[in-house]
Amino acid sequence: MWETVPRVKGGTNQYLSQELCPVAQREAVDSWKMKSQPKHGIPGPKSKSTRWSATAVDQMHISGSLQVSRRLPCKWDTRESWDCAASRPLIFRSSGPSTQGDWEAGQGEATLDRVGFTKEGKLLALDLELYCNGGNSMDLSRGVMERAVLHSDNVYVIPNISVKGNVCVTNQPSNTAFRGFGGPQGMLVAEMWMDHIAATLGKPTEEIRALNLQSEGYELHYGQKLTRFHVPKMWNELKDTRGLDAAQREVDEYNSKNKWRKRGLAMVPTKYGISFGVKFLNQAGALVHIYTDGTVLVTHGGVEMGQGLHTKVAQVAATCLGVPLSSVFISETSTDKVPNASPTAASASSDLYGGAVMDACQQLNARMQPVKNRFPPGTSLGVIADACHKERIDLSAHGFYVTPGIDFDWSVGRGSPYAYFTSGVAIAEVEIDALTGDFHVIRVDIFMDIGKPLNPAIDIGQIEGAFVQGMGWATIEELKWGDIEHPWIRPGHLFTQGPGAYKIPTVNDIPIDFRVTLLKEAPNPRGILSSKAVGEPPLFLSASVFFAVKDAIAAARRERGLKGWFALDSPATPERIRMACADEFTAPFAGPDLRPKISV
Repeated sequence: MWETVPRVKGGTNQYLSQELCPVAQREAVDSWKMKSQPKHGIPGPKSKSTRWSATAVDQMHISGSLQVSRRLPCKWDTRESWDCAASRPLIFRSSGPSTQGDWEAGQGEATLDRVGFTKEGKLLALDLELYCNGGNSMDLSRGVMERAVLHSDNVYVIPNISVKGNVCVTNQPSNTAFRGFGGPQGMLVAEMWMDHIAATLGKPTEEIRALNLQSEGYELHYGQKLTRFHVPKMWNELKDTRGLDAAQREVDEYNSKNKWRKRGLAMVPTKYGISFGVKFLNQAGALVHIYTDGTVLVTHGGVEMGQGLHTKVAQVAATCLGVPLSSVFISETSTDKVPNASPTAASASSDLYGGAVMDACQQLNARMQPVKNRFPPGTSLGVIADACHKERIDLSAHGFYVTPGIDFDWSVGRGSPYAYFTSGVAIAEVEIDALTGDFHVIRVDIFMDIGKPLNPAIDIGQIEGAFVQGMGWATIEELKWGDIEHPWIRPGHLFTQGPGAYKIPTVNDIPIDFRVTLLKEAPNPRGILSSKAVGEPPLFLSASVFFAVKDAIAAARRERGLKGWFALDSPATPERIRMACADEFTAPFAGPDLRPKISV
């Protein structure tokens, strides 16, 4: 009996199973009758892998189409999208007893009363408590907070550490995950108190960071050991190739000659754990078909969004089957081909779907091997496939992959939640206008360990894109809600609706001199074809821009006699930069320690 299969085409949903299964359950329709077949996604500032409010509208749209047995148009108004889709959760740190529970800074800030260190700057202990604005539902905020807790050490040795995370329910739209999934927020907290330690001791922040770097074999605060960890090596090499000491002298000379324009330098490391935080999501399936002319058709469960996933998966198939890349074709992702797919997220898709395709190709190679042995070396796949077909050998295979060796017990806070870590180091040089708060990134140098890359061109593009996107997160992107601190906005209403008020990086914000280097001869045995994930890890390196901006502000403040540590909340918007410079023009309106409130 043939039945009509409802289809959903187009869109940028990264989690196809989540879109269809709830509708099938509510409408009492078998899941196999539902089909989602997205085109190549184009993620925007509000595209998410899961959004319960947005998904609910999509589900109602599908349900309505089922009721009337035809497609119904559904179009989001921009303001409706921004009102409902919310954003990544802000993560705060309580400042401790000395300030009576006041809050520290938007994306994450810390004070010294819970950090122990020696007079040389060696870390001894950390007592940290994080708070996350989850909005009116849990959504993914718990997972965001869990990753923030696990990344709250960044790359630093902390002999004694206690970290506690709290997700807070508020009357705002539900917040959800964004590129980095809480990792950048947790690491920014660490860099904030490292910056504070350096200012307290009167030493360069880079010196304090280098003094406390983790190394090969170090056991993290949750029990996982670092293997093939190259951050100390990359730190020293990048410092030398960039000529950091000479660059600092040039910056100091420039600042001494310019009153209203100041430059700053900062060097920041990162390590990012690769795997979904929920264990069952670390699985993937794929279909591989070989045709008698030697061409190959691959279908997998990942969604192409411009990140190059289809290209990398095709490369894996071509490598495993020994054919040119031009002979491999990727079919559109569809739930009737590969069901129950995990989200295309967590930087894990190349590993997961590449692993599934590799498994299918290995099955096919094993089936074809007896026939292949009859032919001389170098025989084309078309000839071998045709011979296999005539001997009734199946040339279609389903591959499946699960990430090995990951497990974590939150009841005791111990385990190995990640398959491996992608790490890197960045140096940023910026110039600010002390009169307007505007800034430009003069130069950025990035050194990344991404194993043996599947496609260096794609990976460098991902590194550059993540960095610029992270610049927006760290310096200009800020939601403003109507509340007691923002009385000029209607209570409970979002002011920053759309690009007119919510500023994202543009071509003008790209570093003028942008250099990316990949670590050579560093294969990753736990990745597909020795590669490493690259989607999310580089985003936090953009914090180097934030701290370079702060370094430039510090130069301006020193000329006004304001020395020592000062608070700069993230995002470091032009308004905050201007007021932090604290000169004769700002004095009539605010003191040098003004901290504009952040909408929480």
